[in-house]
This record gives sequence, C-alpha cells and structure tokens, in this order.
Amino acid sequence: MPEKGLFLQNVIALIWDFDKTLSPHNMQKPIFEAYEIEEAQFWREVNALPAYYGRAKIDVHEDTCYLGHLLSYVRHGKMPGLTNAKLRELGGRIELFPGLPECFDRLKGALEKPAYRDADIRLENYIVSTGLRAMIEGSKIAGKVNGIWASGFIEEAAGPDSDLDGGTPGSGEIGQIAGLLDNTTKTRAIFEINKGVNMGAGISVNDTIAEEDRRVPFKNMIYIADGPSDIPSFSVIRRNGGLAFAVYDPAHQDRFEQAVELQETRRVNDYGVADYTETSETYRWLSLHVRKIADRMIAERTTATKSRVRKGPSH
Repeated sequence: MPEKGLFLQNVIALIWDFDKTLSPHNMQKPIFEAYEIEEAQFWREVNALPAYYGRAKIDVHEDTCYLGHLLSYVRHGKMPGLTNAKLRELGGRIELFPGLPECFDRLKGALEKPAYRDADIRLENYIVSTGLRAMIEGSKIAGKVNGIWASGFIEEAAGPDSDLDGGTPGSGEIGQIAGLLDNTTKTRAIFEINKGVNMGAGISVNDTIAEEDRRVPFKNMIYIADGPSDIPSFSVIRRNGGLAFAVYDPAHQDRFEQAVELQETRRVNDYGVADYTETSETYRWLSLHVRKIADRMIAERTTATKSRVRKGPSH
C-alpha cells in the first residue's frame, strides 16, 4: 500500500467568493437598510477615498478601505449600536442566489456513490471573501461550510494598561479592524487550505511542505467567483492544476460579458449563470467535476498501490 503522508489527501475543496457569487448584492446591503443609509452614496464615498487620501500622500487599498469608512459611520453616529452580534444578525438577511444554501448539501450528495464512500473521499466548502466575516457567519450559508476567511472588527480595543494575560476584550460598537482580506491576500487563504493550516495541525502557511504531504492538492480544488478582482485566485488555482469557474448574474449584461472574457483570456475553465438549482448548468458543471476529481483520485490510488506491490509467486 502507498506510504501514509502527512494527510490522507482525500478531500475535494470548493472555494467560493461571496459577493456577486453567492449573493446578487454586496453583503453590506442589510446594514444600509437597517440604518436607512443610501447605499449608493456610501460606495461613491468609498470609491473616492483613494484619491482623497492620496492628496496627503497616503495609500489606501481600494478593496478594503470600505472597512475604515464603516467605522467612520459608526464613530459619527450614523450606525449606532453596530456590534459584531448586530452584523451576524444582519447577515441573516443577505439575499442568496437561487438554489442556495441547498446546493452545498446536493454537491456533497454527488459523492454518495459507494466507490467514493469506500475511498473516504470528502467534499469541503470554504468561503474566501473581502466581505465581513460576522455577516457571513450569520448568513444561511454559514452552517454549510467548513471554513470562512474574511475581514473582521474588534469592538473595544486593548489599551496600554489592559490585562492582556488574564482579561477579556470589552464589548460594544465596532471600533477597530481586526484583520482584512483583499483580492491579493485571498490567495494566502487558498494556500492555507492547500497546506492544512486551518486544521490546527501546527502548520504555518510559510512552512515548506512537499506536494504529496499537503492536505488538499490544488488539483483537488475548484474556485468559484464572479469577476476580474478574483484573477489572482483564479491564477493560483489554475497554475497549480485546479479548476476555476466564473458565475454571472443574468440580470446584468456587463457581468455576462465579464465572465465570457475571463474564459476567453483563459482565466477560468468555464462560466455559467449564478443559479445553483439542481437543474441548472452551473450546478451540473460543478457536480460533474466534483465526480471527475473523485474518479481521478481513486485511479491515482490504484496506480500508486500497483506500483508498490510486488506479486508473489503463483502456480
């Protein structure tokens, strides 16, 4: 039998973007509705921030400067009482595309074939987003995924004289950014899934691990997202043998054209409508390729076993 590596490598990972991939809107929409704030105005202000701060020779990241602007709204009393708990509550109001969250269970059902069960092949779903972790945790999708990478907030920051050894953080309105993901650092999350960092195995994303010892080889991954901002992630997955799939909202012609261009420029393997119902082409494509990956995993195991077993003498 093949020698046992660091991990069994029996996992297929579907890695999902969130906004415009799983939801037709920016996930922050329920925040603006709850506080009666004009969403378009907020995003106009966010889009103007890089140039605004640039006049003071301060660089801000376009992907994530909205986080600081949300905190400004809280500080100026426009979003009173916005806590992490409130964000989780509002996350329950996020609208999802058709077929969600049921699609996650159906895709796992694609591996119910006895041969896959006998081989202990498993499907895991991960969300990697520049959005808000607390809102994703409160969404209808949270219970269907194995891990979430996203941006987050601290409510009460530690002060100079805080009891950092035995004390616990205070609660209240969000007041500081705890951590963030932008469209480039999303690739770090993909490497963490690849190496098994998220499994608490005492492994760092910077550790050198041979391909045969990584928990989820890239060739066992499918990355699903909606647009050009995900090109760094698409590239990492495809360059290392995985699959990339672009989805688009059929209500927007420009998003369809964007998906077509992603395929024409070989950024993705294929594209489809953001419809995850059982009869949709997108669901069928994902289900088909999950099974294809599983079949290849079984074939590779069989080949590896035969190469290590020397037949005994026979009459």
